[in-house]
Amino acid sequence: MDILVENLTKKYGIQKAVDDITFKVKTGEVLGFLGPNGAGKTTTMKAITCYLAPNEGNIKVGGYSIKDDPEKVKQLIGYLPEHNPLYEDMGVIDYLKFVAELHNIPKSNIKERIVEMVKICGLEGEKHKKISELSKGYQQRVGLAQALIHDPEVLILDEPTSGLDPNQIVEIRELIRKIGQKKTVILSSHILAEVEATCDRIMIISKGKIVADGSSDQLRKQAQGKEILKISIEGADKNEVYTALNELDSVAYVDFISKSSSSFEVQSRPEMTSKRAVFQLCVDKGWYLTELTPTETKLEDVFRELTMN
Repeated sequence: MDILVENLTKKYGIQKAVDDITFKVKTGEVLGFLGPNGAGKTTTMKAITCYLAPNEGNIKVGGYSIKDDPEKVKQLIGYLPEHNPLYEDMGVIDYLKFVAELHNIPKSNIKERIVEMVKICGLEGEKHKKISELSKGYQQRVGLAQALIHDPEVLILDEPTSGLDPNQIVEIRELIRKIGQKKTVILSSHILAEVEATCDRIMIISKGKIVADGSSDQLRKQAQGKEILKISIEGADKNEVYTALNELDSVAYVDFISKSSSSFEVQSRPEMTSKRAVFQLCVDKGWYLTELTPTETKLEDVFRELTMN
């Protein structure tokens, strides 16, 4: 089920938490909302779930508008907020039964849905415990189960691994990937590894605006746009090498990697490569090229470049 966000704006006083953003999430896609704290991720997700009303714009879920058909939109969405809405004094089964009744699931189907959620979310060994007795990881699993109990077409997850230990994070990520094979999923995070490991597509939001949108590989290429090489040359004065590299037509920028050695980071001009020119330079000068390694732009670098301005 597709989600269409059109010219969404949300203000708190004079501040725009979300500033005229438009995007679409296709059926079966797992979209990662990536951005620093206060970027507008949670506000956007709350607008999609009808938790708050935007000042401008519209959102459609499966063709239903949050303005005209909010109750229908809510039926189509499973929502796990950042602060997991659990009643810790209740048992796992009792809590899931309570949530199922809130969603008006027919009584004849509730037991079957609970059994399925326990299986999907890996709660078999914990289902007879009180929620307060569960670890944070299993409480997140219960939160996912409550979001899925009514079999929604769309799943909205806000910081789903917040506060978990490394093993729990891996387990929840695997669970989300499994669920994402059948649902349209949006999850938010400020953890780069999270969205890269879990999502088909990444959207970076900063100060209420979308600053990048694509797969992790696409974002690296878009932000990079330039070849970066690590080069080491022996048999010449490093200052002479530095000057000669800067004079190559394809080179945009040269920097010393180490003051004590002839190692450099060479950035090529957009859509150009310097590999052949560097090799030929060493041949012509009689220098020894001991390293020529392309350097991949990390997602951390992309994130920093797009959100620090």
